[in-house]
Amino acid sequence: MSKVLIVMSAASTWERTDGSSYPTGYWAEELAAPHQKFVEAGHTVDFASPGGVRQPLDQHSADPEIAGPDCARHVEHAERALREFGPLLKLDEIGLDDYAAVVLPGGHGPVVDLYRDADLGRLLVEADVTGKLIGAVCHGPAALLSAVDPDGRWHFAGREMTAFTDEEERLFGTAEAAPWLLAGRLRELGAKHSGGPAYQAFTVRDRNLFTGQNPASSGPMAEAMVSALR
Repeated sequence: MSKVLIVMSAASTWERTDGSSYPTGYWAEELAAPHQKFVEAGHTVDFASPGGVRQPLDQHSADPEIAGPDCARHVEHAERALREFGPLLKLDEIGLDDYAAVVLPGGHGPVVDLYRDADLGRLLVEADVTGKLIGAVCHGPAALLSAVDPDGRWHFAGREMTAFTDEEERLFGTAEAAPWLLAGRLRELGAKHSGGPAYQAFTVRDRNLFTGQNPASSGPMAEAMVSALR
């Protein structure tokens, strides 16, 4: 079986254009569902982040009125997985030789730090060039923006993908005062972004790149990756 690397943001707040700070963290389902799918398929999963910082839980993802009736199960699985893994690996110390796939879950953190993390960018370019699988869900595709070639070109320009849509951001109440909106930014930089109905599972595969639109897409995206790893 293979090893999978889940890369988390290290951000706990999202600074807004109106001067406010929005508390953020990892979204439980987006971490738990892929982790569970990979482990059940027999794969080993490692966790990493900038500086090895363990990001807190986004409390919105533990609210059944927001995250659905299964959120308690996702929170329990995610927290147990992180606790059992122990200290997170540091991005700047990671090599990809032992990994078959890299997964980027969301929460708003990736639009705070991962989108401009040079160490992650290096890993993602290497992963793509060598044909390793890359998965990103909800706000996780913001992390793909870190992958910039030496000439300044975005490595994933022209690729088909999905991400948390601008409509979903508005419905969630976080579009106003956001420094930038993810789906719009991806399109501006050359992604072929598409989306499905708000908050319904929707995934896109472009060769070795797997993306999911929102938390409900986490499990289906991971299932597609597991199938590809067989």
